Amino acid sequence: MSRFHLEFDSPFRDFVSGEDELDELDEKILDILKSDSRISFVTVAKKVQLSEGAVRKRINKMLKNGVIKRFTIEVAPRKGIKAITLVSAAPSSSVPSLAEKIRSITSVETVFEVSGQFDIAAVLSGTSIDLVNRSIDEIRRLEGVSNTNTLIVLQEWS
Repeated sequence: MSRFHLEFDSPFRDFVSGEDELDELDEKILDILKSDSRISFVTVAKKVQLSEGAVRKRINKMLKNGVIKRFTIEVAPRKGIKAITLVSAAPSSSVPSLAEKIRSITSVETVFEVSGQFDIAAVLSGTSIDLVNRSIDEIRRLEGVSNTNTLIVLQEWS
């Protein structure tokens, strides 16, 4: 089952200033959208006691000002095998470019650029260890990968 959520930046006041500053109604609208980003403007309007047009205008303004970055979905964790692969990039490699290549590999859910001994952390999941292992092998074969370390997730708490 998918759950919808809203991605936004905080603190909001770094993105807007002066007359564009968020007020209490904007904050209420954001709270409503964070719990269900698919909610209709009409329903939001009823909850905050504004017209549909006023709510639409406020949301569009928050989108324009960068307060709301995007509307997206949060997918429930897949059953099966989950792994975290830590990747060291070769010194001559572009880490963002390598991260994009990793992100396009089957079974890769999320890719992070990280600090520390490794440059990239990739979260993979699949229905079998064989599928996840093939994806890890594909990561290892990418030009610019100098080393990997994979951790198999035994249990997850959310």
